Amino acid sequence: MIQGMGRAGHALRQVLETYNISQNKLATTLGIRRSVVFRWFHEQRDPTAETVADIVKALKTLSPEAAAAFVQLYLGDVLK
Repeated sequence: MIQGMGRAGHALRQVLETYNISQNKLATTLGIRRSVVFRWFHEQRDPTAETVADIVKALKTLSPEAAAAFVQLYLGDVLK
């Protein structure tokens, strides 16, 4: 299990790659610059807890399955 820095980015990368969602598509859906998504994707910066909630909402509009996978990867055992 990944701890601390990069955990959200790691989960996000897996989900975007698995569900074939581009960083640009997510950025557009979130209404932010692609460079911000790029930094999360490459684990250079972590999104805030509030932003993680926004990511889940954005993913739900793009792919409900991707949103569920992100939550599972990000929270993991916390949900059990």
